[in-house]
Amino acid sequence: GPWRVAGGTITDTPRYAHRGAMLDVSRHFFTVAQVKRYIDELAMYKVNRLHLHLSDDQGWRIALKSWPRLATYGGSTQVGGGPGGYYTKDDYRAIVRYAADRYLTVVPEIDMPGHTNAALASYAELNCNGQAPPLYTGTSVGFSSLCVPKKVTYDFIDDVIREIAALTPGRYLHIGGDEAHSTSHDDYVAFMDKVQPVVAKYGKTVIGWHQLTGAHPAKGAVAQYWGYDKTGAAERAQVADAARNGTRLILSPADRAYLDMKYDKNTPLGLSWAGYVDVRRSYDWDPGSYLQGAPADSVLGVEAPLWTETLKTSANLEYMAFPRLPGIAELGWSPAGTHDWGTYRERLAAQGPRWDALGIDYYHSPEVPWPAR
Repeated sequence: GPWRVAGGTITDTPRYAHRGAMLDVSRHFFTVAQVKRYIDELAMYKVNRLHLHLSDDQGWRIALKSWPRLATYGGSTQVGGGPGGYYTKDDYRAIVRYAADRYLTVVPEIDMPGHTNAALASYAELNCNGQAPPLYTGTSVGFSSLCVPKKVTYDFIDDVIREIAALTPGRYLHIGGDEAHSTSHDDYVAFMDKVQPVVAKYGKTVIGWHQLTGAHPAKGAVAQYWGYDKTGAAERAQVADAARNGTRLILSPADRAYLDMKYDKNTPLGLSWAGYVDVRRSYDWDPGSYLQGAPADSVLGVEAPLWTETLKTSANLEYMAFPRLPGIAELGWSPAGTHDWGTYRERLAAQGPRWDALGIDYYHSPEVPWPAR
């Protein structure tokens, strides 16, 4: 240089307000440093929400003063029986600050009433029979449930939401709600009717997985859709009906946006219950028209979840997130009319040398014309 360019104005605004990525720190625990590394990678692609999945059957990952054994006991293991771990309040604040400095807002999730074995193991009184189950290190789902009729359940939830809301400057708090197979439908509805006002009491807006639409979503609530192309018509219609009645949607279709799905049958990491998700499939869909019957303006945005049943290291996370994550980020930012796989794959290929320089262990998809190394 110096180089001269003509003066001008760049006008660029995102298609969607919510451009998110979820990191599951419950199945396998990831340290503050590892979470910060992932935040840096998300920020490169203008992702603006970090959804932290902080509790599940295998581990509770945030220390709370009111119920200390959640972390010290409930956080003491993970899938496969490793040491687990948890974030202190200062750790969590550090993650929130680090994310905010990079224009990401943290959305904490405490999954309920299912996916709760770590909590049930920590406090016997949360179980209907008063007996704490053992800690769990497997990967099956749907077997656990908070005791819906017990008053102590709602004392517990009030304390948890109060403490986490106080630590979280963002407007949203995620209450899970998926795969509650051990909770009857009537109990599920009653539970959600009691819990959603608690979130509002502490100044937050509810996000729940799309099963929330089978109950009574609170005014202003957001449903996160994780079904897929083959999801039954009745379930999809239920979500679309809620959207027509004012519930906003975050779209995370499992066979498009789940970053833990295998790329193909040879992928050494990840799962395949929603099918194989190659790079083109993760990019080549339109959030605005994806869910038939849902108004286009009901879509708050998109999110790419990364579940960690099989992922233990930052390199594992990166291998599954890249190169699919930038495609979800582009769906969230760019107008639908600009989406074109042919030109996108060329632009994506140009990111390869950048990732090489950053030490990102990405999957060299044969669908992408990567530069010679």
